[in-house]
Amino acid sequence: MPASRRAFLTAIGTAGAAGVVGAVSASALLSPRQLHAAAWLAARGREGSRDTAAAPADLILLNSNENPHGPASDALDAVMRMFGQAARYPDTPEEELRAAIAAHHRIPPDAVILGCGSTEVLAFVTQALTSPSRALITAAPTFETPRDVARRQGVPVREVAVDGSLRVDLQAMYEMCRGAGLVFVCNPNNPTGTLHGIGDLLHFVRQVHARSPDTTVLVDEAYFEYVEDSSYGSAIAAAVEDPRLLVSRTFSKVYGMAGIRVGYAVGHPETIRRLQPWRTPSGVNVFAAAAALASLDLADHVARQRALNRDARRVAMDAMRALGFRVVPSETNFFLTDIRRDPAAFRDAARERGVAVGRPFPPLRTHMRLSIGTMDEMQRALPILTDLLGTG
Repeated sequence: MPASRRAFLTAIGTAGAAGVVGAVSASALLSPRQLHAAAWLAARGREGSRDTAAAPADLILLNSNENPHGPASDALDAVMRMFGQAARYPDTPEEELRAAIAAHHRIPPDAVILGCGSTEVLAFVTQALTSPSRALITAAPTFETPRDVARRQGVPVREVAVDGSLRVDLQAMYEMCRGAGLVFVCNPNNPTGTLHGIGDLLHFVRQVHARSPDTTVLVDEAYFEYVEDSSYGSAIAAAVEDPRLLVSRTFSKVYGMAGIRVGYAVGHPETIRRLQPWRTPSGVNVFAAAAALASLDLADHVARQRALNRDARRVAMDAMRALGFRVVPSETNFFLTDIRRDPAAFRDAARERGVAVGRPFPPLRTHMRLSIGTMDEMQRALPILTDLLGTG
């Protein structure tokens, strides 16, 4: 019989720091911040150091677009129930999750492919659909995985700068799409937070197909659940019908499972069959599959996370505007601010003061990306950032 979460936490409470890290890594019972703290304590315990002033546990993590509230309790309970399956390969849990995702979107199961986070999905799609003679087209800046994978594979990369509103420049992408293997569109875009409505996006897909029929468009909808703009929508229904359109999703954001690693893509069944050999076999472990399966239909949880994020984001964006900085509109769990200075130097200064902010995003030279933490985290971090921005 599986142990309760309370019994498990009581047990690891007396096991010492190293035991905590091992147990928590296996069960994902704690939030990413708690796990980070446990890992640091284990490392410091091995080193015999008493210095805790610079502990990562003290760092306010506003740099990786995570959901600081973590997974739903249903997901944690599901993880606990899966310990009895830890000795088994995850073939059945993967198939159950695939079927559940299909049912959730009302599409066939063979239109879904899983990945170890959407990062793996973006990587194997890039590997499968580009080559030295079939380029990748991507925005600048945007999420870097497709670009980085393409470059490692010797694939030409055509980067298209975002437009004056910091939106992905669909028109410029269309103009250079001929002969490309893959066009990557992150919508909403990371790091700018800007988006395109579903009508404009599908019009772009049709344009690309008319100009370059063998080119596939990959739309990353990692932040889909946060968006409340009425013009926005998912391209999933279109992807199931179109062999040259794919949509990627993740459980890392609104579902709070960035450390558990579950993502997926949706596409035409024939396209999904072509991609299957490129994914890691058994790449979604039994705990991740169980947590994702338990989270998928928790509409109330999603709504609650969206509201918490919206409120904390509003406070942070208002604080930046009050300082006189331009804030890029965002409906994601992060936003971009033109801080009118070197973002790398600002990042380092903020970290020294206990706040981690986003990395630089070329070609933007003066913008800082801030992830949304809990309201408490934002209220503790904002005075520090305000002080740095006011005196820098």
